[in-house]
Amino acid sequence: MSANPAGVGPIVRLGDDRIRLELLPAVGARIHRLQVDGHDVIRSPADLARHLDDPWYWGSYPMAPWCNRIAPGRMVVAGRELDLPVNFPDGTAIHGQVARAAWDQVDAGTFRIRAGGDGWPWPYEVEQRFAIAGTTLDLTLALANLADDPMPAGIGIHPWFRKPLHVAIGARAVHADNLATEAEPVAVSGLTDRRRLEPMPDDLDGTWADLTEPPIELSWPETGLGAVIGFDAPTRFVTAASPAVVDAVAVEPQTHAPAGIRRLIDDEPGALALLPAGEHLTLAIRMTFDGGQS
Repeated sequence: MSANPAGVGPIVRLGDDRIRLELLPAVGARIHRLQVDGHDVIRSPADLARHLDDPWYWGSYPMAPWCNRIAPGRMVVAGRELDLPVNFPDGTAIHGQVARAAWDQVDAGTFRIRAGGDGWPWPYEVEQRFAIAGTTLDLTLALANLADDPMPAGIGIHPWFRKPLHVAIGARAVHADNLATEAEPVAVSGLTDRRRLEPMPDDLDGTWADLTEPPIELSWPETGLGAVIGFDAPTRFVTAASPAVVDAVAVEPQTHAPAGIRRLIDDEPGALALLPAGEHLTLAIRMTFDGGQS
């Protein structure tokens, strides 16, 4: 572990010659760099301070106690008053509360944070664990409800995979627009049918449901490197975004659909889970890489 000259806390390094991780516990316990066989596969800024001043478009970070966009402001949910600020230019409350916060390092590959009890009135704890074996990276995210009553709960990760990149999402249904989401997903078709391994169209931003196996496949044509990403959770969704102005594609395993609070209030599918007091919501992700050795 070495000091971070950009002032965003220490860098924690894990891995070996095949997979190398650089993590920033002080900024969401996020992945700053992920290298496989010497190739960078995550969008990493040259200036580490970018993780603070432009936090949503770099590295890979955890999302909890909700993922992606929900409505901001005051509302009563599960018997408590929620009051969340806008934190994104589109007027939403995005990506949870822990992606920019400082986490504690528990051991070499485990990080933990306690939060909530504020605009999110339920206290909670999140633990993130990394394990590397050969060309496999296991990442486990667990959200614990520390309140005395049920808490809305959703978790996920938000990796930005570097372009040029081919992506396949094994899904039969989709919420095609993460800003204006219908209650039910629709069958994939046209641009939203991502079941073939190919480049993502520019400016696609949706959430895929009814997943098949494997749910995510990636390929970097310039290096010959490929990856299969599988994940286990009580419910499974993949959000993907391919902004034309960003040299990466976000491909995000998570546990609920967009507008998860609205879905919970209106009893729509894909809502945040209602997690009982003292219980955990767990998301176990496995990234298996192949090819690309230099």
